[in-house]
Amino acid sequence: MKLLAFLMCIMNYLLLTNQEEQKSEVKQESWSSPENNTYMYADDYDENSSPCDTIVPGFNSLALLVIYIIVFVFSVLGNSVVVFVVCSMTKGRASTDIYLMHLALADLLFCFTLPFWAVESHFGWLFGTLPCKFLSSFQEASVYSGVFLLACISVDRYFAIVRATRVLSSRHLLVKVICAVVWLMSGLLSLPVAIQREEIFPMGADSGFPDGLQKAICYENLTGESSDQWRVGLRVLRHTVGFFLPLVVMAFCYGWTVVTLFSTRSQQKHKAMRVILAVVLAFIFCWLPYNVTVLIDTLYRGGSLKETCDIRYRVEVMLEVTKVIAFLHCMVNPVLYAFIGEKFRNELLTALYKQGIISKKLWVSYRKGSAASVASLRSRNTSVSV
Repeated sequence: MKLLAFLMCIMNYLLLTNQEEQKSEVKQESWSSPENNTYMYADDYDENSSPCDTIVPGFNSLALLVIYIIVFVFSVLGNSVVVFVVCSMTKGRASTDIYLMHLALADLLFCFTLPFWAVESHFGWLFGTLPCKFLSSFQEASVYSGVFLLACISVDRYFAIVRATRVLSSRHLLVKVICAVVWLMSGLLSLPVAIQREEIFPMGADSGFPDGLQKAICYENLTGESSDQWRVGLRVLRHTVGFFLPLVVMAFCYGWTVVTLFSTRSQQKHKAMRVILAVVLAFIFCWLPYNVTVLIDTLYRGGSLKETCDIRYRVEVMLEVTKVIAFLHCMVNPVLYAFIGEKFRNELLTALYKQGIISKKLWVSYRKGSAASVASLRSRNTSVSV
């Protein structure tokens, strides 16, 4: 928690130093940053109106680089531990464990792209067009797969607790097939970004880009009258398929699951949902503000809402802030497992003991709740391993 507070302090510093570093005149152009944060200028207004006298908001690039590197380090360490623990389970690996392992892999895939975006934020894009395409598609696929896996977990828990069936929980092959389908769908949905993205170099004022573009960027190279339609279409796809539809599935499944749990007196069933609900709430907390802000920006871009200079400024600031919060999500889940998941801690200690990293005395002294873990294995249809 202290780490999150530290990162939030850095974000406040970014906002305070923003206006001192990026004072520039507004051009009558429109261009977009690599993370889909669109900067709209006088093109969006009536040609008789004067340009907005505002400062394009953006973060201090050095501090942003530091944040991304910190998130990368903690995400790699935490999610690698999760994969190690699940792979070390020789017995009692439930379907939820498999989903959560793939969720950790999705977070790892996402965080492996962060150092490149960190370098780009400070120095510009230095890696060429091919890495731009691959890294953009990896990031896009990891986001899709993460939300799809959370939806799959909600359906799994719905069948296990509400329907009291072991259809999904007892068939690991079926769960693995579902995970494979999730990765395949995520890869296909990331193809439009991979096809359109490329390295864009700084150009003059007559190139269609503003003079403020002083560094190369990795972004969709869309030209012509349909460029805005393409970008809006990609955003609508991300909003619907990549966030709001899975969110509706999770709300329905967990709504019924919570109602069922409240109607029972089984403490074991209540404990079974703590980690999963914490993971879902963390996902909503990190990604909902960003998706809502991007949706608002999309409505302004499409002309559905009337825009003013003050609104443009506020939307741009919120895009930057919520994007950083969303990127923090890839390191949050392992922290939740460690602090909330008693069985996860036990399994981690067991794996460390089997590898000879800790002594048997230390393993026995810190391994708590083993009886509860054994009981949960006997009723895996209503339990969560982590």
